[in-house]
Amino acid sequence: MADRDEILAFADELLDVASYPDYGPIGLQVVGADEVTTLACGVSASQELFAHAATIGAQMAIVHHGLFWDRDPRVVDGRMKGRLKVLFDADITLAAYHLALDAHRELGNNARLASELGMELEEPFDVGYGARFADPVSPEEFTRRVRDVLGREPLSFLYGPGEIRRVAIISGGAAGRLPQAAAEGYDALLTGEAAEPSMMTARELGIHFVAGGHYATERLGVQALSRRLAEEFSLDWYFIELVNPV
Repeated sequence: MADRDEILAFADELLDVASYPDYGPIGLQVVGADEVTTLACGVSASQELFAHAATIGAQMAIVHHGLFWDRDPRVVDGRMKGRLKVLFDADITLAAYHLALDAHRELGNNARLASELGMELEEPFDVGYGARFADPVSPEEFTRRVRDVLGREPLSFLYGPGEIRRVAIISGGAAGRLPQAAAEGYDALLTGEAAEPSMMTARELGIHFVAGGHYATERLGVQALSRRLAEEFSLDWYFIELVNPV
């Protein structure tokens, strides 16, 4: 059993959240039980995820996409009421880590993607990273590795060089970074979602564009963070998989 506030303080410091201004509150979003024995984690806040967390007896839930965003209305509507009710009834603390988790060089979505793909990290690229293969791979081999890591077929616009050595990796919705990736000499951009201009931009700039899914590319960070917290505080932890095709 561990103190809720000690867990949150450790996570905030570990991820250096103060260095990553975000689009909403980061870290604690809903307060729950004082003591924690079990963590649940998932990609995005939802009533279904919170219900699963309650079923397994979790006192804390950690997500990448939280409940509150600056662009949202300041109204607790039916959807928000339903989500909060599950958290309140089960006395579950909710914590959300967005850009700071994307950017972490060990636990972050992009660092974990690079590792799973067999790549070495280079310099930061926005909240992601540039990464390099020790030995270049073909575009087809790269997309196969992405498919195997993410468990789904990526959307690929393969207009770059015949061998891929350097890849810019930004999980989630970073299709707009494609011109930057090309300008900085990357052979490919790996992200979550495509935008309408992505295909022609990749073709015109001579770069590979691979979109593995917003949800799929952001599964690894919350698991790595929860595993680290569980080890630090002797907790049980579970990843709640709610597959999203986007």
